[in-house]
Amino acid sequence: MGRLDEQIRFITEIGRLKGVLRQTMLAGPGRRENSAEHSWHLAVMALTLADHAPPGTDIGRVTAMLLVHDLVEIDAGDLFAYADEAQQARQEQAERAAADRIFALLPGDQAASVRGLWDEFEERRTPEARFARALDRLQPMLANLTAGGGTWQEHGITADQVLAKVTLIEDGSPALGRYARDIVDRAVREGLLAPPPPGR
Repeated sequence: MGRLDEQIRFITEIGRLKGVLRQTMLAGPGRRENSAEHSWHLAVMALTLADHAPPGTDIGRVTAMLLVHDLVEIDAGDLFAYADEAQQARQEQAERAAADRIFALLPGDQAASVRGLWDEFEERRTPEARFARALDRLQPMLANLTAGGGTWQEHGITADQVLAKVTLIEDGSPALGRYARDIVDRAVREGLLAPPPPGR
C-alpha cells in the first residue's frame, strides 16, 4: 500500500467520528453533539481565545491537538466527564488501544507525529497541552449554560462537581479559569446547576 493510500485510509476512518455522540446537548437542533463537532468547536475556540493562552503558546500546535484528541472515541466511545474512577480507568485503557490502532493507519512518520500530539494532550506536560485541555473542559460548560442546564440537570450534577473540573481550566489559563468559576456562579443563580449539598 502506497503513502497516499495509507493517508486516504486514515482520512476515511476518522470520518466515523461524526457518528460518535457525546453527552453534551445542543441548544438548537434538539440533539446531542457528536465528537467531530466537538473537535471542530474546540479548534475554533483555540483560534478565538488565543490571547488567553500562556505567553509563547503555539496555537497551531494547540489546534492540531484538539483536532486529533478525540479520534480514539471512534473505538472507545465518549465517557461522561463525571463518570466514576473505575469507568475512567476502563476508558483510558480503551482509548490507548484505539490510539494504537487508529494512528497506525497513517504512514510511519505521520503516525508518530499525530500519536505524539495525542500523547502530549493526554499528559498535559506542555503549555499547549494544558491550554488545549482547558478548552476541552470549558466547551461543555458553555454548552450546558446555553442548553438551559443540559447534562448538569439531566444527571443531577452539583456546583462542587463542576468546580472540581475547573482546576484543569485554571491550569491551562487563569483567565479562562476565572471565567469558568463565574459560569458556575451564574448557573447556580439561574437555577441551571444545583448548589453544593449541605456540608460541602
